[in-house]
Amino acid sequence: MSSPSSPDAFTPAELPLDPLRERVLLLTLAGIQFCQILDFMIMMPLGPILIKEFAIGTHEFGLLVSAYTFTAGFSGLLTAVFVDRYERKRLLLTMFSLFAVATLACGLAFGFWSLLLARCAAGAFGGVLSAMVQTMVGDLIPFERRGRASGAIMSSFSLSTIAGVPVSLYLANHFGWRFPFIFIAVLSCGFLLLGWKKLPALRGHLRSALVTEPERVHPFSAMLQVLRDANHLRALAFMALAIFSGFSVIPYITIYAVANVGIAQQDIFLMYLAGGAATFFSSRLIGRLADARGKIWTYRLIALCSIPTLFAQTHLGPAPLWVMLISSTLFFIFVPGRMVPAVAIVTSAAQPQLRGTFLSMIGSVQQLAAGVATYIGGLIIATDVDGHVLRYDSVGYLAIAATFAAMGLVGLIHMHGGEIDSGK
Repeated sequence: MSSPSSPDAFTPAELPLDPLRERVLLLTLAGIQFCQILDFMIMMPLGPILIKEFAIGTHEFGLLVSAYTFTAGFSGLLTAVFVDRYERKRLLLTMFSLFAVATLACGLAFGFWSLLLARCAAGAFGGVLSAMVQTMVGDLIPFERRGRASGAIMSSFSLSTIAGVPVSLYLANHFGWRFPFIFIAVLSCGFLLLGWKKLPALRGHLRSALVTEPERVHPFSAMLQVLRDANHLRALAFMALAIFSGFSVIPYITIYAVANVGIAQQDIFLMYLAGGAATFFSSRLIGRLADARGKIWTYRLIALCSIPTLFAQTHLGPAPLWVMLISSTLFFIFVPGRMVPAVAIVTSAAQPQLRGTFLSMIGSVQQLAAGVATYIGGLIIATDVDGHVLRYDSVGYLAIAATFAAMGLVGLIHMHGGEIDSGK
């Protein structure tokens, strides 16, 4: 690793990106995010297949989902110890390559327990990628365009649902549940090569680290500096509530749709196709709205719109496919859509010299909150003798309560970058 004073150790102020290079950068980072999101998301539509394959219940399936998020959360805390001490690009690509290996191991698993261990490994390496991607966005993209940049990165969620999930489900339905993981591992290798060629080296933060280095007497000093900032604590709590309110519901949508609404397993991909196509456009619009009207105001608006969709998605009874598609599409637009302004808010809440550590901790909180939400959701719901899901409506009420709490807390967060948000 070269010294922080080397020519390529630049910051945005020293070497602004031209529009073309900025688009290529965002495309590459979105591709990395796409693979990580698809790896996590594919477990949910595979739920009915895995439950039948391994003869497990909803609690065990919830463990398969939450195992990824719990290990991702703990690895995020570990990463926060050293993330600001290393060059961004090399650390990101190292974690991404290990994630690809772990995802391949998921496809080669020979039973429930081996798959569970492989999911733990995938979470340990993949769960920190989102924070690293957002750290590079925060380092390279000016504040006034950060909402749009977050929207572009979040469009990887849309693409994963438009293309990734349907392709993966096709592979699972025709060739077995292992093939989606193999597909993701191969795709990750392609983006790994693209990232190696197109991502810039980022060492400018190392100069800031050298200034504060005398204060760092032990490996956890950077984390302690983050935790001593009350604004950081408010941002961490806000992100935990935002994630909890979504992931108490999201992992069980497919199971509920098949068991209670009456949607055929082969039609599940239509939910992700329609929802992903809608959010591909809506996430960008939400990002532009956040930059134009204020990030906090936009978060509260989208969160308020998400409440009816949370209620509908957890209370829907037997219905034709088109009704489910309308309900799930609105759910995809507003519930994940809240994260576009939310990510811009927490990215801007960080002290610049601690951004990597702070966003690693944010990523860890996201994963732990998702794991806790998934686990609690799995404890609340159950299945009757006919296979119907029970008490999913109670999970919906819990998610709505967490949404209101996040809407109240977000107004207390201060953002570095000069925005005076009327939403406060």
